[in-house]
Amino acid sequence: MNEVIEKAKAAKLASRRLALIPSKVKNYALERMAEALEKDAKAILDANSVDLEAAEKKDLSRSIIDRLSLDGQRIKGMIDGLYLVRNLADPVGETLAEWRRPSGLKIKKVRVPLGVIGIIYEARPNVTVDSAALCLKSGNAVILRGGSDAINSNIMLTKVVREAAYNAGIPDGSIQLIEDTSRIAAEDLMGLREYLDVLIPRGGKGLIQTVVQKSKVPTIETGEGNCHAYVEKTADLKMAVEVVMNSKCQRPSVCNAIETLLVDEAIAEKFLPVVFKRLVDAGVELRGDQKVRAIDPSVKLATEEDWKTEFLSLILAVKIVSNVEEAVEHINKYGTKHSETIITKDKKAAQYFTDNVDAAAVYTNASTRFTDGGEFGFGAEIGISTQKLHARGPMGLAELTSYKYIVQGSGQIRK
Repeated sequence: MNEVIEKAKAAKLASRRLALIPSKVKNYALERMAEALEKDAKAILDANSVDLEAAEKKDLSRSIIDRLSLDGQRIKGMIDGLYLVRNLADPVGETLAEWRRPSGLKIKKVRVPLGVIGIIYEARPNVTVDSAALCLKSGNAVILRGGSDAINSNIMLTKVVREAAYNAGIPDGSIQLIEDTSRIAAEDLMGLREYLDVLIPRGGKGLIQTVVQKSKVPTIETGEGNCHAYVEKTADLKMAVEVVMNSKCQRPSVCNAIETLLVDEAIAEKFLPVVFKRLVDAGVELRGDQKVRAIDPSVKLATEEDWKTEFLSLILAVKIVSNVEEAVEHINKYGTKHSETIITKDKKAAQYFTDNVDAAAVYTNASTRFTDGGEFGFGAEIGISTQKLHARGPMGLAELTSYKYIVQGSGQIRK
């Protein structure tokens, strides 16, 4: 039998039992999974080193290798994430609303798991553990399909957490990994509407658009982050420099890093030389419009394509704008509805920005790098949704549930 169909059937069967598992069993399983990651850290790093060696031979970009890499600190981050999810309230069974109708019917709206969640992702092994944890706690079976660049890491991580979870009482089949990394296997998964309840792509624009366009399974669009920072004319410039540096350079290969810097023309001549020095010292390549180049001719001329691009590397597009209205117009034209920030002292400008920018997360005087499930207090995230239906922004436990209505009567019939 086809691997994808076989594992999807097993996940569907397991999902019916997993939906009824008590919180204490799920929490115990998450503890055992965390302990197993710590115990088997060396084996995980050894598997990851095989993937990294292959990535170097294929001459993959530094941003991909960064996302692919595991070390002791990143494994600790996964372990901490498991404990955080363990400590979060279980959403399954939560009563969202309750009321009685004139007919005497008592209606209750209750959270329930989605069922079987498929995740198609690229070179980020931590997604394997985060997804398994969040799906388990929210009562969902999960089918993981990572990219070929991380296959050895994903196989080992799945083996470690799956065995720990099953030994702790989680139904066999609840955590599945598709080891076939071919395009055909991914397309098979996209067609399994009979077994999957939702499919979530995590990765670059190409992957996301392929899944959105080809999937027969309902899809939650995530990830692509053409994010902006706007330094408004009243901004504390010292603060602005630090926010811009963190938003761009702290980890440039991720979706919540900024790709474009917008600067108010009233402060451009004062601010740009200062922030440019810091950015260039950090290895950032700058691409600016003609007004930017008039201030610093060494900046490369930006093209129309640069305003649209998620670089995922140390490249930053820079544009001078006349006011907050122009900044918002630019963001809504070129942004991907992910994360945007304004640095300002002007409350009216901040209010205009937050009211009018169309994005999942809109910040005032803070780095966009905080758009993250862990930083939002969700323990981890299954992805960052850039769409508006069902879920938006970092998707934690609640976003992995639906609801049903439980209606209690005493013999009522409709006339």
